[in-house]
Amino acid sequence: MEFASLFSGCGGFDLGFAASGFRSKGAFDCDSEAVENFAANVDGPVSRVDLTLGIPDEQSLFGVDALIAGPPCQGFSTAGKRLVNDQRNHLLTLTGTLALRISPKVLVVENVSGALSGEHARYLKNLDNTMRLSGYRTHTLRCQAADMGMAQLRRRVLFFAWRTGRDVDFSYRNAPHGQLRTVLAGADKQPNHNPRRLTKHGKEWNIARRIKPGQKLSNVRGGDNAVATWDIPEVFGSITEHERTVLELLRRMRRQERTRDHGDADPVSLARLEAALGARFHRLVEGLILKGYLRRVDGGIDLVGTFNGKFRRLAWDKPSCTVDTRFGAPRYFLHPSQQRGFTVREAARIQGFPDSYVFRGNEKAQYRVIGNAVPPPLARFAAEFTAHLLGI
Repeated sequence: MEFASLFSGCGGFDLGFAASGFRSKGAFDCDSEAVENFAANVDGPVSRVDLTLGIPDEQSLFGVDALIAGPPCQGFSTAGKRLVNDQRNHLLTLTGTLALRISPKVLVVENVSGALSGEHARYLKNLDNTMRLSGYRTHTLRCQAADMGMAQLRRRVLFFAWRTGRDVDFSYRNAPHGQLRTVLAGADKQPNHNPRRLTKHGKEWNIARRIKPGQKLSNVRGGDNAVATWDIPEVFGSITEHERTVLELLRRMRRQERTRDHGDADPVSLARLEAALGARFHRLVEGLILKGYLRRVDGGIDLVGTFNGKFRRLAWDKPSCTVDTRFGAPRYFLHPSQQRGFTVREAARIQGFPDSYVFRGNEKAQYRVIGNAVPPPLARFAAEFTAHLLGI
């Protein structure tokens, strides 16, 4: 079985197909650092090319058994701005155009689950319509990497289009979720493991030491899993019990009466605060503004630091959250038991890359290509369905 890959990145998708018995006829991506890592670690030809200008020597790929593609997901991801007209979104539609020129027996496209939500869904619908109008049957499969036994919560969409006359049942049995303790065992003895611990008694160290496994720094959520900035007075400044009451009340009120059509909460009006807290609220609010805990926004009062979570400390006995391009930064993700972020090897392990894959270039680029990659175990999962669609 032969395949080619578009938007191949550093080769996670290709590794999964190669492990399932497919042989590569070519891989294509515009990212020089991803291509460098691919060439050093993955069997098969790879080319650095801007796919908006077409595929070099595309005739050599005509009729290939499988064409796989991992077009950029940033425009669809809920972790980003989700701009409907993000230029990267159009690359999902371009994938269909390129596929028709190659005419593969099977097309497999991976993207984030956000590609199925709201106005953004039109790009995947266009891809689906493009393939159907050309005689392909299609199926869109929502999947969770942890359900395949990975130690990572990563929701993804796999789009299949085929013209083989085969009927395939796309259902599958969930596997037990993997755990960080198992997947990271022995990572310290492998390449690309260069832990960088936070400076003791520095600001980030003082924050991190107050975050327990399963917790995050968050002012906008309550409960045991959220640690607010006012719970770390040695970093953010001390407050009185009356001031804490104001902060916690405002945290609840900002989500109760919505006035805007964006975001998940709104500043609270002075009238609502006075009704809830009485005449002395002015003094308390002014004091919290001076201390840097509150701010004036759009005629109301809101919290400072309205992010939903930073310094997320992962837990040994659970899967990781989604590995992204920032996985080495402790202000976003913390190691379960050490005061640091994750090393490149640890991020690669969680993504399912073998230890034999040695990442090159500067570390920032290494984290980026790992976070953008299709996890090889997810690729193997897709390859199994592809083999069935080919009658093998």
